[in-house]
This record gives sequence, C-alpha cells and structure tokens, in this order.
Amino acid sequence: MLRDLLKELVEAHGVTGFEHEAAKVVEKYFLPYSDEIKIDKMGSLSAIKKGKAQSPKRIMLAAHMDEIGLMVKKIDDKGFIQFTNVGGVDQRTLLTQEVIIHGKKDLFGVIGSKPPHILEASERKKAVKMEDMLIDVGLSKEDVEKYISIGDPITIRRKLMNLQNDMVAGKALDDRAGVAVMYECLKELKNMHHDCDVYAVATVQEEVGYRGAIPATFEISPHIGIAIDVGFGSTPELPKDETSDLGKGPCIGFGANIHPKVYERLVKVAKEYNIPYQQDIYPGATGTDAWGMQITRGGVSTGLISIPLRYMHTSVETVQINDIKNAGKLLAYFIVSLNGEDLEGMLCY
Repeated sequence: MLRDLLKELVEAHGVTGFEHEAAKVVEKYFLPYSDEIKIDKMGSLSAIKKGKAQSPKRIMLAAHMDEIGLMVKKIDDKGFIQFTNVGGVDQRTLLTQEVIIHGKKDLFGVIGSKPPHILEASERKKAVKMEDMLIDVGLSKEDVEKYISIGDPITIRRKLMNLQNDMVAGKALDDRAGVAVMYECLKELKNMHHDCDVYAVATVQEEVGYRGAIPATFEISPHIGIAIDVGFGSTPELPKDETSDLGKGPCIGFGANIHPKVYERLVKVAKEYNIPYQQDIYPGATGTDAWGMQITRGGVSTGLISIPLRYMHTSVETVQINDIKNAGKLLAYFIVSLNGEDLEGMLCY
C-alpha cells in the first residue's frame, strides 16, 4: 500500500497553488484511517483521528503536498511556449525534459535547445538560462491558444521509479514522502490507544513560504505541531556534516525552530522502540512548515522530522522506503507516549 500511495502521489500533478489533484490522492488513502476529513479555505487537507481522552490535547502533523513546477508566461508567434518557475526550480535540470501543460486539456511538450553543432564557442561554456528556453508542443500559435492560457501550470512528466536497495526516485518526493509518513503514522495509530486528537495535515503552498501551514495551524490551534519534510541525502560530493544517509532512519531536528522537550521526547521514543534515527541541527529557521507552525497564534511547541532525500528539487528525487516507514512508526509511538500527560513541559519554555 505504501508504494501504491507513493506512486499515485508522485505521479499526481500539484504545482504550488494547484494542489487539488494531489489532494484527491491523499483523501483516498487517508480516509480509511481517519474519523473525519476536512479541507480548509486555502486547500490544505486535514485527516482527523480522535483521541480517547475526555478533553484531548491536539497534535498537528504537517507535510506539504505541493510541488515545484513551471507556469506559462508567453506563447510566441510560432506556437513555442515561454515559461517561468513556481518555487525553487533548478534550471540546470530543465533542458530536454518532457513536460505536461495543464490547460483546458493536458498537452505534452518538450523543453528543447539549440543543437551543440551550431552553438558558438562561447555559448558552449554557459548554462542556458530559463528565460531562453522554450516548450515545443508541436502546434501552431492558433492551435496552442485553443488549449493553453497564460498562467497555466506545468509539471515535469515523470513516473515513480523503483531502484535497488528499496529506494524509489521521482518528482515531488519533496514533500510527498512526508505525506506518506503521515499515512504510515495513521495506519499505526489505527490499532493503538492514544489520548490526543491527531490532525494529519497535507498542506499547500509550502514551496513559496509556508502559506498553507500558517492558516491551518491557526484554525486547529494545536498544543504540539510536528512538521515532516525532507533533508539533504548524502552523495559523494557533499559534506558529511550537512547531509544524512539514506536507509539509516529519519532525522530528528534540533535548533531554534524546535521545542527542546519535543526533540528530547522524539529521541527518547526512538531509543525506546529501537527505531533508527539521525539528527539535524538548525541554528535558525528550518525552511519547512515547522517555521510557519511555530510562530502562529501565540506560538506552538514544534518538532521536525526529515526524510533523507537525494537530488532535491529535481525530477529524480530519491528516498529509501524504510526511512518513511520508520518515521511513521516514530510519530505514532511519540503520540502514544503522551497518554496521561498534561504536556506542561512541552507547552512552554
């Protein structure tokens, strides 16, 4: 089921501001493990699982379901499409990509470039800028304009790929791997007693500034919030102190954006249940929904769990399945560990 969810999530289209297709997949998989599904005014989806306490505390989990992508900027006289980015797209990866333009109907296209044979010597030494790239869908301007309008979102056309050693690669694993973690957590909680109400929120518009997490947190007003996102997975050229290893468990974040008692409890639970984990240090803002959650209303005690991911913000982002499973298990046991507690130590500094 987890691989099925990942496949459908990764292959769904949900550029920031256009997350509705991804939200349908989340609802389909979360509904059997939830008591209620709500979608707020921004489009963030909350799967609510009620706790057993008479006056339950509220635990909010948040993972963003939006993905970076592109947007139609101009259609030229020959039908070629100029585009801009939505979120932090690495333009080095765009040339020769297959894309889907989501207009009145989906149109397939390719991002082309000059053949190397006719480049000037000086051009061969420079990366092509995004503003100099074009999408070719094979139609005239008149035909393109029947289906495509300025502002239509564009996604990279990419299927989820199964690699060796239980790894998978594809687009949008930042942060649909985090959404999958919440799914694993809800599955675990289905057979566990927990006092707290749990809100598993697939947020929108994280890639342009936590815009879904802030109103969702305001509405839920959680006692504790934990964001689930991705971190930099180690590859040979990256420094070890800035990365984490795939397959060695999720990373537990610590720093100014993280409540120390939430961090300590996550570490304690991981050790108690022999769940492999790694640690991430954040001296300032984490660049995740944890930041939006922490500073909403009067402030929220916040934690962060990250899945090691290679090749971030490309169409071949890569994660290890067991890291997702272990992160879901860690969250479930963390929630259960709060049974019978008043949470006083976690609700203030």
